[in-house]
Amino acid sequence: MTRHSYDIVIIGSGAGGGTVAQELSPLCAKGARILVLEKGPKLRDDEFTGKEVEMSQALYGDGGGFLTADRTMTLAFGCAYGGSTVVYTGTSLLPPERVIAGWNVPGLTLDEITRRAAKYKEQNNVHPLPDSEINQNNRLFVEGCRRLGYRAEQFPVNIKGCRGSSLCNLGCPNQAKLGTNRVQLPAAERNGVEVVTRCEVLRLGEKKVFARVTPKPEGAKGQPSSWAPGDYEIDARVVVVAASAVNSPALLLRSGLGDGLPRLGHGFTCHPAFILVAEHPQPITNFVGHPKSYYLDQFAESERFVLETCMYFPFITAKSLEGFGEAHSSFLRAFPRLQMILVLACDHVNEHNRVSVDRDGRPVVHYRFTPETMRGLIRGAITSAKIFFAAGALRAHVPVAQDPTVETCSPERLEELAKTCAVVPGKTSVSAAHLQGGCALGRGPQDSVTDPQGRVHGQPWLFVADASLFPNSVEINPYLTIMALADRVAETIRQEAASLL
Repeated sequence: MTRHSYDIVIIGSGAGGGTVAQELSPLCAKGARILVLEKGPKLRDDEFTGKEVEMSQALYGDGGGFLTADRTMTLAFGCAYGGSTVVYTGTSLLPPERVIAGWNVPGLTLDEITRRAAKYKEQNNVHPLPDSEINQNNRLFVEGCRRLGYRAEQFPVNIKGCRGSSLCNLGCPNQAKLGTNRVQLPAAERNGVEVVTRCEVLRLGEKKVFARVTPKPEGAKGQPSSWAPGDYEIDARVVVVAASAVNSPALLLRSGLGDGLPRLGHGFTCHPAFILVAEHPQPITNFVGHPKSYYLDQFAESERFVLETCMYFPFITAKSLEGFGEAHSSFLRAFPRLQMILVLACDHVNEHNRVSVDRDGRPVVHYRFTPETMRGLIRGAITSAKIFFAAGALRAHVPVAQDPTVETCSPERLEELAKTCAVVPGKTSVSAAHLQGGCALGRGPQDSVTDPQGRVHGQPWLFVADASLFPNSVEINPYLTIMALADRVAETIRQEAASLL
């Protein structure tokens, strides 16, 4: 085993880890040694090909196929230099005030999150797309919402130089999306932070990190690690865990911290989601242009769903369609004419839903669809169908309906259809985005895992800085909120540098 010594070790390079790395990087000029460990690879720009299966294997945890314990839902999270900021669409929203108030974290307000997030909105060029760059899929969504009296709103996105490839979820081939892989991590490295990829953290000891570097597999994408393959023991004065809402709780659990932290792993939430498609009589621009420009969140509180425009290529679209044979293939043959909407259910903390580890220390996510979450998916599907038909669609695929193919019909007929709709776990194809919770902020070890500054209770050298900090669902894309909380963690470490380092 090879031994190293650093002042600060950051585990994970996504919205949380990348932000902390940049914010602490000025300490390098004062002699601090800072290390970022990333389990995934760092790809060259020319390796972003946009090929579905190829890029999923290269950029996602378990190739995008990580399943919940009962195998009823797929969890999507990035595993690469830049984490999930490499594979999300760049949508950058701030949470509703009621969400932050409901978290009830001492000293944490929406005003503070807004203030901290403003820096990253500027750094990452967050802005609404001009009207000239809105594709027809998004325009149809807006038109359908307008005719129904809904309030479609435009996403601010963190892009610069978008060429409309619509490949955001597979890693932008033009490097126009400004995630931590393009902004915060390079800035940190310029200031002296060291980043080691293909390095999995196995467990933590008292001010120690035990990690394993794996060789680059034959034919795999990405650069080899800058460290030789093998096992490492790394001494660290400060450790910041930012490995995702799945992997951060799992790391702390297999490091033996569960006994003193009864809430560790609990409070896991996400956005269970599925795709709806509808066929129009003429081709529409969907698979060109930015895929996600508008959303509808006016039902997030009352009916617990959010709708977003989206574009998914044939493999994911086929996986998301119910049924087999002609009914299934006919929608795929109509691909150039398909309008798409993503339905996301807004779940809340449920005692069953948590992260644990198996005998080998691997993360296991226990998730049960509550009646409220299933109702959110159904209401989101029916509302999407209303929008499709209001925008001129001929037929829609509604995965929760007994017969998924629904021909043009009125909103009143769709409300009747809703009474017979059902989400069937294991049959209805559901994938979750925006994984959150498991290391919640709070007051003490009986109700949380960390204090309001992200420090793990009872471990003054150990911090958490990712979406696992959320005490409950943030109900929107979480990346700006993650960055704001990571900024808060980094400020605490800077302020206490004299005693910590």
